[in-house]
Amino acid sequence: MTRKDRQTREFRAEVRKVLNILTHSLYANREIFLRELISNASDALDKLRFRVSRGEKPLAPDMPLEIRISIDKDKKLLTVADTGIGMNAEELGENLGTIAKSGSEEFLAQLDNVAPAGGDGPEENRPDAANIVGRFGIGFYSAFMVAEKMEVISRPAFGDGAVAHVWTSDGLGSYSIEPAGDDAPERGTVVKAYLKDNSAEFLEKFRLESVIRNHSAFMPFPILLDGSRVNSEPALWLEPKFSIKREQYDAFYKTLTYDAKAPLDALHLSVDAPVQFNALLYLPDSSQDFFGMDRDFWGIDLYARRVLIQRRNKDLIPEYLAFFKGVADAEDLPLNISRETLQENVLLRKINQIIVKQALSHLEKTAGGEPEKYLRFWRLHGKIFKLGYHDFPNRERVSALLRFNSSALDDGEALTGLEDYMARAPEGQKTFWYVSAPNREAARLNPHTERFRAKGIEVLYLYEPVDEFVMEGLGKYREWEFKPVENAPDDALSAFEDKKAMQGKSAPLSEEEQKNFAALLDRMKEILGDKVKEVRVSQRLEDSPSVLVSPDGAMTASMEKLLKVMHKDDSLPVKVLEVNQAHPLLRGMLRIFKADARDNMLTLMTQGLFDASLLLDGFIKEPQVLASRLNSLLAETASLYAEVRKA
Repeated sequence: MTRKDRQTREFRAEVRKVLNILTHSLYANREIFLRELISNASDALDKLRFRVSRGEKPLAPDMPLEIRISIDKDKKLLTVADTGIGMNAEELGENLGTIAKSGSEEFLAQLDNVAPAGGDGPEENRPDAANIVGRFGIGFYSAFMVAEKMEVISRPAFGDGAVAHVWTSDGLGSYSIEPAGDDAPERGTVVKAYLKDNSAEFLEKFRLESVIRNHSAFMPFPILLDGSRVNSEPALWLEPKFSIKREQYDAFYKTLTYDAKAPLDALHLSVDAPVQFNALLYLPDSSQDFFGMDRDFWGIDLYARRVLIQRRNKDLIPEYLAFFKGVADAEDLPLNISRETLQENVLLRKINQIIVKQALSHLEKTAGGEPEKYLRFWRLHGKIFKLGYHDFPNRERVSALLRFNSSALDDGEALTGLEDYMARAPEGQKTFWYVSAPNREAARLNPHTERFRAKGIEVLYLYEPVDEFVMEGLGKYREWEFKPVENAPDDALSAFEDKKAMQGKSAPLSEEEQKNFAALLDRMKEILGDKVKEVRVSQRLEDSPSVLVSPDGAMTASMEKLLKVMHKDDSLPVKVLEVNQAHPLLRGMLRIFKADARDNMLTLMTQGLFDASLLLDGFIKEPQVLASRLNSLLAETASLYAEVRKA
């Protein structure tokens, strides 16, 4: 080969600028250069396979379709070779001598604000190479981030007397093309990257294996690293669903998530319209703390033609379906697009809408056909799924999938849906009644539920702080409203007959006794002072002696507690104290009041009633004071009891 056979050409000015930026500024994720070289090799193999399928015969037809990667530490050389379609001299100049043909100017416009060439700008100002490389056809040139010189030796797979040529460049402003020597491949392309001193990490086998498994694990062709195959898992999401067994789904899930436990279920999607994509989603059989440490650890892995584009992409699925794990592969996406473009990309929004629709359909099918599996799902993931009340277009479907414990169920483990609640409701009921409590026993003993129990009206039990936000956010389901029992007006249940005869009720008070009781309420208000807004007779109590009620009925006790915690407010709320006029305790207090309105026992009992009501609402601020009052009340009671025993 003589020097006259070599053609040396200058890169265009904007191409040199792009190369300078690539070489000196894009350091955030340098490993993606290998992903790009492997993707180019895979494309070349795909093109060869397509032409062979049309009946064309390539050079060396018996050569396997594969990608071989080798390391030479002495020469600081990394080689990526394929047995694909190859390129002639003209194609080398066209494909490697011009960046994205007409895309260079647009690429530069996107990088107006990058750190200065030379790499001295702050790290946070440097763009992530993984988010821009490939978008403008510059994938091959990402190798200059790690290489001081690149050689591409290629022989076309078709044509008589196909001649191999070598393209060489240091990425500084020019490149050369000349006939290749004896080391030319029999068919396909060999890319040689002579690495810089600061890129020696990519001469380590374990480092390359990590990059391949992270970015190119599902390539359709074997990737051999120093003779050993690295990618052994197929892209299961692209396989026909009817040919895949449950064991294969489970094995792929474990490979994808490193979860030792098999998934609860799998959802395999192959969509052609309105957008073409494939997805494989899993329901894990274990929960995650999405309200704590795992708050940002969710999303679907985004692939384009088997190449990983982004881990845990949050644009593909809403937060309330964050428990789904898996992959989505859309061939129409650019190989890489910036995060800003991902958020604005119409295609991703369409994929998101389809995934949500299919995921909800899958959950609906499970709830109807496999209720035990659905209850297992709910116990694992229901806490985050409740946030679906934000999804206005799908609010009705989300509502139907919600599950609650309730007063109609036998124990705290049983769950019911809204449709079942409606089926059990008496004729004329058009409200879902609920109460918030830390557990079932607390909900059952909540004084606000007593008249509902007497009327046989089912009450939903809410155990999570987020539940009340869910109820308020939903507002309605099938024209039925969601309302807390605390805010039920006095006549809310007047249309329903009593289902339960209350035990131990005292006889109604006479007109004279009513006046005395009113005076007792005034005395109780005097004792409690500004701790309560009012003391009045309750229309909601059946068994309990007293209860605290919000004066405006706008907020439940649990919601008020939550807001006070959020605002770091430890003051006690000023509410209305309602008392059960028919309760034996209040009748006893009435007798004490009639005998002596200033009796110390009456004061202790009034304060005790108030403390007990605060305790039920979870608002006790000074437990020591409560204990002291209780001890005083017990001492008075013991003294009176002793005197009675003597008599």
